Amino acid sequence: MGQQNLQKNHESNETAGSVRVDSWIWSVRLTRSRSMAATACKAGHVKVNGERVKPAQTVKVGDEVRLFHAGRERVVVVSRLLAKRVGAPVAAEAYVDNSPPPPPRADALAIGVRDRGAGRPTKRDRRELERLHGRRGSQGHAQG
Repeated sequence: MGQQNLQKNHESNETAGSVRVDSWIWSVRLTRSRSMAATACKAGHVKVNGERVKPAQTVKVGDEVRLFHAGRERVVVVSRLLAKRVGAPVAAEAYVDNSPPPPPRADALAIGVRDRGAGRPTKRDRRELERLHGRRGSQGHAQG
């Protein structure tokens, strides 16, 4: 009897009609925590059907969710609503992944790699690395 109630309660969570977008993103394991999902929403990194959303925005089955997280964009279509975090195999069934393939790891690691045993970077090396990465120097002096 207890397991039937548990199963019935689990099904009612799935078929509720809509779930908060931050909760759903966390439930299907696109982010590590719900607070990370909420922060991504607040920063404008989450779009539902092409529109930026707040964390409390609801998602329904069939909605397209775009999430820019960890240096890549994830594009998923909601196929099942989940309000609670579930295991990875169940989470993978809750959406259809239309994301572009991740960039090759070799390209990501090629920038800023120093030879082993080369020691600490000199001031000149550090400035060249900052220039390559598109960052300005950390000193507050005027350039000109």
